[in-house]
Amino acid sequence: MDELVERLSRGTHPVEVSLRPERTPQALQQQLGYGYVHIKFTGTKGGTELGVTLDRQASDLAAADFAQGTGRATIVGSLVLNYVKVRCVAEIDLATLAGTGHLDVLTDAAPQETAAAHA
Repeated sequence: MDELVERLSRGTHPVEVSLRPERTPQALQQQLGYGYVHIKFTGTKGGTELGVTLDRQASDLAAADFAQGTGRATIVGSLVLNYVKVRCVAEIDLATLAGTGHLDVLTDAAPQETAAAHA
């Protein structure tokens, strides 16, 4: 498995929401409305910014007050990182637009690894 994917799928990591041109809770709400948001894992060399396609059913925005910039939003979505299909799960504090996150690997082991495991 890819080293970056493996590292980000173990434990939780610091993340922040990447928003342009404004970094506000209202801009995050707008991006979520489009169904696509950028999550940056800040603990990697130079940071790793991922474009996440929102899974509206798995995400939880009930505790988020975007107008006041308070509460927390759980953002869940899928993407392909270094040829590995993953689900990104990020817990974001609206006051700071930062929080913690991790990746869940959605694919089985590569065919070579599976064959080697059974040999």
